[in-house]
Amino acid sequence: MCFHLCMFVHPSPVLLACLIMSVCLSLQAGSQLELLSEEETSRGPLLQACLHTMALIYTSLLAKNPLRRASASALSSVPDWLQEQTVICLSACLSESLSTVGSDHSSYSHLIDSITACLDAFPLGERCIHRLLAEGECWITGRHVVQAQLMHSCLAAVKASMLVVQRSQELISAALQEVHPHCTLQLTLRGLLDCYTHILTDENFLQAVQSTAGMAVVLLTRSVMGSGDRVAAVVAGLLQGSEQSGECAPVWLTQSCTGLYDSGRPAGVSLYLCHGALAMLNWRGATQGPKREQLLLLVPHTLLALDTSVKESSTAMVVARVLTLWSGAALESLQGGLSSPPGLLHDSLRGGSELQGHLLEHVYTHWEHPLDGVRHQTRALFKNLLLLHQHSSPLAFSDPYRDPYFTQLTHNLLGLEWHQRGKYGSLACLVELLGAGYLLALDPQLPSRLLGLMGDQTLAPYASDLLERLFVSHKAQLVEEGGTGGTEAGMERWHQTWVTPLLQVLCRARLDQTTYILDYFLPKLLRCSPSSLAHMVQALQVTPPCRPPGSRGALGALMTCLRAARAQGVVQSEEGLWGGLVPLFLLRQALVHKHDQVRMDALGLLCESHRRTEVLTSQEMELLHHFLPSSLNSQSPGVRQLTVSLLKKLLCRVKDSGQSLQRRLVQERDQGQKDRDQHILDTYKEFLCWLCESLFGVLLPGASFSTCLTALHLLCQLAHLFTFNTGSDDLFALGEVVTPAQAQNVLYCVASNFLEVKQLASALLRQLPPSAVGLQEPGRMQTLLQAALDLSTSTKPFDSVTAAHLFNLFLCQPALPQALLLCAQEQGLSFQPPALTQPQAFEALTLETNTLAVVQYLLLCLKAEVVKAESSLLLAAASYPLYGRAHCITAALQELNTGCLTLTGQWRNVMSELITVSYRMSDVVSPVVQSSSPEGLIPMDTDSETSAGLQRILQEIQPRDTNDFFTSVRELDTEPSGQENGPAAPTDRPQHDSGSGEGYRVTAQMVLVCCWRSMKEVSMVLGQVCQSLPLQTSSKHSDQGLITEEQVEGVGLYFRQQLLQSRHRGAFELAYVGFVRLTDMLRRSGSRTLQQLPGRWLTEVLQEVKSSDPSSKLCATRRSAGIPFYIQALLSSEPKSSSCSLLKMTMRELTALAMPSPDRATDQTTVPQVHALNILRALYRDTRLGENIIPFVSEGMQAAVLGFTSPVWAVRNSSTLLFSTLITRIFGVKKGKDEHSKENRMTGREFFTRFPALYPFLLSQLEEATASVDSDRGQVILHPSLFLLLLVLGRLFPSPMDGSSSPLGLAPFMPFIIRCGRSAVYRTREMAARALVPFVMVTQVPSTIQTLLEDLPLEAGPRTQQNHIHGILLQVLFLLRSYQTDTHRPQAAGSDISQALRPRLWLASRSPLICSVCVCVSLCACKCSLTVFRLSLDSELKELREETLALLMASELVTPGGPSAVCGPPGTTQYLLSLARLALSASVESPLLWGMEEDGNTSRGPLLLGCLLQCPHYEVRELALGEVLKRLERERDEEKGEGERSSHWPQETIISNLTTLALHEAHPQSLAKVLQVLSVLSVNSDLLWRDGLRNLTQTEVLERVLTLAEGFAHSVELHCASLTLASRLVVHLVHSDPQGVAAVACLGRWGALVSQSCGVEQNAEVKMMAAEVLVNATPTLLTSPNLPLGVSHTVSLWRGLFTLLQDEDQDVRDRAADFISNLPTHLLNPDVACVSVCPPVALDMGVGLLCQLFQLWGQVPMGILTLTEWLLGDQEQETATAEDEEDFLFEKGDLNLWAEPVQWARLLHRHLGVLFKAPGLTALNQNQAELLRLSAQAEALSLATQQALEGLPALPQFSCTIEHARLALQQERATLALAILGTLRQTGLSG
Repeated sequence: MCFHLCMFVHPSPVLLACLIMSVCLSLQAGSQLELLSEEETSRGPLLQACLHTMALIYTSLLAKNPLRRASASALSSVPDWLQEQTVICLSACLSESLSTVGSDHSSYSHLIDSITACLDAFPLGERCIHRLLAEGECWITGRHVVQAQLMHSCLAAVKASMLVVQRSQELISAALQEVHPHCTLQLTLRGLLDCYTHILTDENFLQAVQSTAGMAVVLLTRSVMGSGDRVAAVVAGLLQGSEQSGECAPVWLTQSCTGLYDSGRPAGVSLYLCHGALAMLNWRGATQGPKREQLLLLVPHTLLALDTSVKESSTAMVVARVLTLWSGAALESLQGGLSSPPGLLHDSLRGGSELQGHLLEHVYTHWEHPLDGVRHQTRALFKNLLLLHQHSSPLAFSDPYRDPYFTQLTHNLLGLEWHQRGKYGSLACLVELLGAGYLLALDPQLPSRLLGLMGDQTLAPYASDLLERLFVSHKAQLVEEGGTGGTEAGMERWHQTWVTPLLQVLCRARLDQTTYILDYFLPKLLRCSPSSLAHMVQALQVTPPCRPPGSRGALGALMTCLRAARAQGVVQSEEGLWGGLVPLFLLRQALVHKHDQVRMDALGLLCESHRRTEVLTSQEMELLHHFLPSSLNSQSPGVRQLTVSLLKKLLCRVKDSGQSLQRRLVQERDQGQKDRDQHILDTYKEFLCWLCESLFGVLLPGASFSTCLTALHLLCQLAHLFTFNTGSDDLFALGEVVTPAQAQNVLYCVASNFLEVKQLASALLRQLPPSAVGLQEPGRMQTLLQAALDLSTSTKPFDSVTAAHLFNLFLCQPALPQALLLCAQEQGLSFQPPALTQPQAFEALTLETNTLAVVQYLLLCLKAEVVKAESSLLLAAASYPLYGRAHCITAALQELNTGCLTLTGQWRNVMSELITVSYRMSDVVSPVVQSSSPEGLIPMDTDSETSAGLQRILQEIQPRDTNDFFTSVRELDTEPSGQENGPAAPTDRPQHDSGSGEGYRVTAQMVLVCCWRSMKEVSMVLGQVCQSLPLQTSSKHSDQGLITEEQVEGVGLYFRQQLLQSRHRGAFELAYVGFVRLTDMLRRSGSRTLQQLPGRWLTEVLQEVKSSDPSSKLCATRRSAGIPFYIQALLSSEPKSSSCSLLKMTMRELTALAMPSPDRATDQTTVPQVHALNILRALYRDTRLGENIIPFVSEGMQAAVLGFTSPVWAVRNSSTLLFSTLITRIFGVKKGKDEHSKENRMTGREFFTRFPALYPFLLSQLEEATASVDSDRGQVILHPSLFLLLLVLGRLFPSPMDGSSSPLGLAPFMPFIIRCGRSAVYRTREMAARALVPFVMVTQVPSTIQTLLEDLPLEAGPRTQQNHIHGILLQVLFLLRSYQTDTHRPQAAGSDISQALRPRLWLASRSPLICSVCVCVSLCACKCSLTVFRLSLDSELKELREETLALLMASELVTPGGPSAVCGPPGTTQYLLSLARLALSASVESPLLWGMEEDGNTSRGPLLLGCLLQCPHYEVRELALGEVLKRLERERDEEKGEGERSSHWPQETIISNLTTLALHEAHPQSLAKVLQVLSVLSVNSDLLWRDGLRNLTQTEVLERVLTLAEGFAHSVELHCASLTLASRLVVHLVHSDPQGVAAVACLGRWGALVSQSCGVEQNAEVKMMAAEVLVNATPTLLTSPNLPLGVSHTVSLWRGLFTLLQDEDQDVRDRAADFISNLPTHLLNPDVACVSVCPPVALDMGVGLLCQLFQLWGQVPMGILTLTEWLLGDQEQETATAEDEEDFLFEKGDLNLWAEPVQWARLLHRHLGVLFKAPGLTALNQNQAELLRLSAQAEALSLATQQALEGLPALPQFSCTIEHARLALQQERATLALAILGTLRQTGLSG
């Protein structure tokens, strides 16, 4: 029998043959048994033995064994006369299994499987179960299972018992009708019920087990009592916990369910019983009795009562699922009983009933639940509720469109805010029921509104799903309405409804707002209507090309639509470039478009195809030639990723279509077709070769990170899809394309500072031909190995990563051990590498041997360096930091396949030694990272030569109180000093000093980096060892494991020490990573001892936290340092499918510690409380704990709020951090810029339903906090928790869908929040006003405002409380502002607000508290700007506006005296600003609403604005200028393209005020604002400038503005504003006087300022301004044939433009590239006219255009000299780089990571070659001196660069990467320049 059980574990041909033979014999035995006859056969022992053997085989084998199925088939074949005897034999075997079952888990599982199999299509087995059941064999009670806590086995046992009961109902009914009161079957059933009751009432069971037990209870009850009303009564009694309802049940049944009737039973019992009732009882049909209906209505009431008591999200999921199940059962009941008269059930399920209202409240509460499953079930429940109403209401069933319930519900849903995600699913349900036309009739703007929401990532999936349901339903309705003849008109309506808004959004919206339209919406639309593509293309081709800034325009929209259609298979490329829908030049423009998304859409159109074998056409290849060079260097990670992904799809097409063509080529007989196919394959090969050469060609020294990354990604894809092998027969083998130089460039990419580039380069090198890489050459291998060894001891951390990648490259080289031996001999190390046991070893054995050799060698070096570091940590940090070696060891181990090691003995010794060395290494550096201030420590090696070890160093650590050690270095002199004790740093001579006399400089940063990175690498090494190496246990063979359980436990104790004692975040964060690996290994290990370690460690650390005090070693600062990480790692190791007992225990302990002690706070209680708060914060932030942490949020919030009452600062600080984390955990990350917007809020009902314990807590805390808030007492009393309470309450809002009688309503909070307005603290009053807003529903805002205003006094009095007045005004102001912005407010605003406000306008002028005056003025402005829709209300508002204007005109802001320039009392400025905002609302923002006239100079509008501009307070002037600028910019955007301004605002007097202000303004911010205003005004017209009585000319104004720009270069805003205005003036001068403008002397100053603003050192705002200036000046100044600035200044501006086109800031580059759109048409290529191009293409076109202009100007010689000088570069600037590179530990070179100087030099060289062919070159002979100077400069540069390169060490690409890249660039420039000058000599133009 063991043979059968083991054969699937170790299958072999012999065992399989035996199994097949056994199966055949069993089937033959079955056929023989079937032929037996009763008369001819003797019932002797032979037959009995045969039957017993077959039964024994059946009950002994595993369930999936085919022999078991064969034996069942044989037993089923026995004749009828033999069946009873067969049942007896089978029962005997099964009974024996029951009686001999042991405590082993597998025996229970096997027994349960056997019982289940007997009931699975096996009649004899079912009879066997019935026999055992009747005999009282109670074999499934599950008690042992419960005791062993084997949840899955328990679940299987309960399911098996249910199956037995279900198949034995007739037997049970017959047996229970007998007169025996205590029959064996009854005892068996009582045992089952006891087991089910125990499972249901024990919360330690999994929910799946309890849910199944609930079904089993109901099933057993039904089996005992039948299916009548009595069952319903008994089940109802169980749900209610009432034994009286179950009086009709047998006594024994009631007694067995005693635990279920207990009032103290867990809340989940009723939940699982509800589930059982719904699943086990039949609800279909019209014959439901009254008890059954009552039970059906009782279930939802029972479930809804659980809403406020459910804590765990998993339980909420069960509640939601059971409610959905109930709604389905209710629907079945209604559908089955339509003929019966309406009764209680119909009335209760109809819309508007109390039950429906409660169920809808449940839907609104849970439709935004964090769990997807809850949201899905809630949506299904809502759909069923609609169907229930339809089936219970005759009107809703016959004509749902006229049903008032549906109408009201739809209006309510449409009235909700769109940020509520549950709204979309509910509307989709209505669409499914009523159709899209119903919703569109109610809201015609619904499509546009939903498309506007597609820019939000969180809402896009919901909006797109609703849109899809809408347009699919709408199309079906239109087709149905139109019939056959009206289809075309219907589709036109459909296009107008859905396609036209889509195209408008695609053309005009910002690109980031349309990303999700392409992902979610457009493909669905095209799938619904493929024919709509032609409509889209036609509409977009007639769309004008102008577009708002930042949008994709018609071209981008066209590419988007075509790409989506191509991906959906709507258009094919074979149809003539996508069906002729798009011209080729448009696609070329889109592929080099400025916007990334347009380029990606065009590339997607090329690459994506519905058919993988679609042939790539020559046009597509040519377009890719056009696209690729300009698109490799993209800074956007998303664009790079998408580019690689799309090109991968295209390469897959090439591969698949090429293979298809190759197969067809073999089979094809038509020679013409064969030639065409062969030509396509040749074209493919040429394309792939070009692609490889292009990608390899950009991997040059100095190439940008993004270029290298994209090229390496694409090369790796080529290597994966094709091959780089040289000897392959594959048609697409690309090995011959790779040259050794290209392979070396890939190798040098390993030295990049960017980890991803290193990884990709290493992966690609393994795919390249070995002959090209050259690692097989012994000399090359030795040199690279020595470089890797040197890098592993570098003081720069990223060098150790380079070394690790190099070592991993060597691991596959057979010559590596010998190379390591040579290195060891050179270093004088005693090293013997392991030898290969076979000459021709397998690759795996070579890898293992080489890895072992590398680890041994590095470990040998590391041991020696640790010994030195124990003597002098300073010297180690400066010369041989330890972390590099350890990192290389970890990386080598990661490459090893530890599952099949052969050198286990050597590995075991090495691992033991590695663990020991790691501990010693940690001991050396841990004093620094565990000190109280690790960032500032330098160990003072005062006597390093005689030091006995680390202990001596520890005693001499002397922290400093100053931070000088971060800036000043400490020298280690070359000669040892005899000074032993002194303030200066002692010195030490490195052992490997070359004798040059150079000292080592050590900063505190270097020491700290050495220490914490060493700790990090120790953690990584130990974590890798524990995670990947096999464990040596007693159950395993001794030669398989490499590490022992004792070593694993020792590593765990090490991590415990580091996490609990380290102070440096970098150290304990990385120790946490290693510890997580360890805990993961412990969970997966088969050792019970190791599996129990996490629980033991957790208990120990919690006990240590409890007993901690200030003298404890646990770090109480730095947010408890590593303690939270330690506990996180332990808890994350707990299996997710378990009951999370460790998490629950930990949270109970921590929340108890975090609560304030009832006694006074002492050190013994404060330190544990701080630790508990910090640990809780980490656990709430841990996303891996998921929803399991949610049940403890309420306790955490209470601890955070109460922690604010502590007198200890540390507790308050930790409470603040915990509170912030909980806010994020509850409300999610901020979903909008405005944290007070409703996107970042939650309805009060949802909040308090999920966290019911917070309702009484927050209410009582708020009541306590507001009890002392009144300021009548004359003293300020600020409750510590009030701030937090208002923050939480401010994020709640009542949903319009909430019921009026909600037990968790927000109304009780409102009086306390309003009372906070009385506080004497200004911030409290403001927060109370903000918190009140969400508590007031939009329909109640007017009445609430009126109530608040009526509390204000009508006149000043002696008992007037100013704080109270200010608080009420603030609350009214915040309410009114929210009311104005609410899109769902009632159209008619209440006039009572105006009536209540007008008598209290005295507060806006005569209140003694200035802040109250300010708020009252703001309130008036807010109310007066409100738009109304009723005449009666308009008259009320008109009177209010008149009174407000009168108050404003009488204020000191407008009166002739005006406000004094001298500072008044506190708040004067705020008062004036409030008046100014009121005046600006009336004069600038909405003058028509206020009845202002803008035409006359004497009207009040210009008068108010003029007063503001002349106010002595600069804040008022600045505010006024800002509003004027906003209006001008708004009008400019609206009137763009009309040619001239249609508005005559502002008037001449205002313009005169502005020009005067520009000449005399003293405040910089105000001056910048006025210059910006004048810049906008001067775009279309010349302004009249006056200085007093004298008119100024444009030249005089220009000189003054330039003086401003030169004098305020330090002020970015003012400098940009003045230079922008100066540029406008220069352009006007050139337009007005093209010939005489050259005489203006100040133009040179302007050109110099613009050129200076283009420098790389300038601020981003300055460079953006310079780009704007140059783009606007392109047609007038840069391309003018008259050269108004002169050729020198013009060329300087071009140089500045080219600098901006290579700037690192993408916005600057994109804006500078817009100069292409402003070029004169005669200079443009027709294919790119009026098109925005990407910066690389703009740079190429710009240089070509400049060469063209040199010819136009007749300045070809100057052009050649200028471009050659640019080619040589500015050597002084390049050599001024940081000479002391070692001073900066993390210096990565030039900050511009985008510019590629090599490509720029080659670009200039290429265009110089074109310029040589231009006419006029002979004039270059007149510049012989300049040519000789350039030649000498180029030759000197070439010679100096060559000498510098020769002076670098071997492989400088690795040892001094930045310096080598700089010299390589200089060499490239010198070579290109010499080539140019050599060409000039050859033409005879120069001597």
